[in-house]
Amino acid sequence: MILDFVPIWTLILGLAVFFYVLLDGFDLGVGILYNFAGTTAERNLLMNSIAPIWDGNETWLVLGGLGLLAAFPLAFAIILPAVYFPILVMLLALVFRGVAFEFRFRDVEHRTFWDHAFGIGSALATFAQGVVLGAFIQGFAVEGRHFIGGSLDCITPFSLFVGIALLSGYSLLGAGWLILKTEGALQALARSQARICFLCTLAAVGIVSLWTPLVDGGIAHRWFSWPNIAFLSPVPVLTALFGVLEWRAIGDRKSELSPFIYAMLLFGLSYLGIAISLFPMIVPHHYDLWQAASSPDTQIFLGVGTLFLLPVILVYTGWSYWVFRGKVRAGSGYH
Repeated sequence: MILDFVPIWTLILGLAVFFYVLLDGFDLGVGILYNFAGTTAERNLLMNSIAPIWDGNETWLVLGGLGLLAAFPLAFAIILPAVYFPILVMLLALVFRGVAFEFRFRDVEHRTFWDHAFGIGSALATFAQGVVLGAFIQGFAVEGRHFIGGSLDCITPFSLFVGIALLSGYSLLGAGWLILKTEGALQALARSQARICFLCTLAAVGIVSLWTPLVDGGIAHRWFSWPNIAFLSPVPVLTALFGVLEWRAIGDRKSELSPFIYAMLLFGLSYLGIAISLFPMIVPHHYDLWQAASSPDTQIFLGVGTLFLLPVILVYTGWSYWVFRGKVRAGSGYH
């Protein structure tokens, strides 16, 4: 009997993408909110709140990309050409954002330019990720084992709206992080921003949830046919519940961790909803996970390496958050 490694690699890849969305999502969200801070001192605090951990968060992006290439090469070969343009924009924006992060503290004469560069790079990277997600949900033009569409086929009203939705979602995560890490007037600003971001995110989730079944009849059948509608009803019910709790936590001045936690839970449920809609397809409408997987020998070989690598990533990620726990204050941080 041959052990099926596809579910294991699906779990690894899914967790890598999820951790990236959560962890790099909130520091991109801080970047989106960055230029709304009123003074240089406040912007310094925002920057220092993510300085120790922002580059480590992107480890999960690398793991997800390499995991897709190694474990599901057919999916990689189809998806990458289909979303090459927004992926390129995302990578360039992340590089530009990283350069701005470093130069802001060293090129004081042009600090305003680097401040704007950091905010714009964060927003562009986020928007591009949303376009990729929207294009993925819609599916791609495939013939045989090849993508046959154009470079800009991924740019549609649906994918553009998902990009805008992700901007509001990451901003909500970023505001939750700032509520946790700051105090005083800056925390009050983060709470007011969190309220706006939450309302925008809630509206965006509702629109995408209604729009997605219209994109694909199979998704509509999966969610709204009987008895699926009963089995899957906990997802929207929990989303509504966590939405109420998030709104209350944002308004409670004694609650500092809860807004961030509930925002992450809302992202988790949205992620689960996408997984339910598309599983087991990895190239929507064309190939499922097993059809796109590499050979069992390849997956076993990769699994041995990942067995050692993944705990290391988890340990140093957890350790960095533990070491730099607590409030960020003026006079300490990145220089």
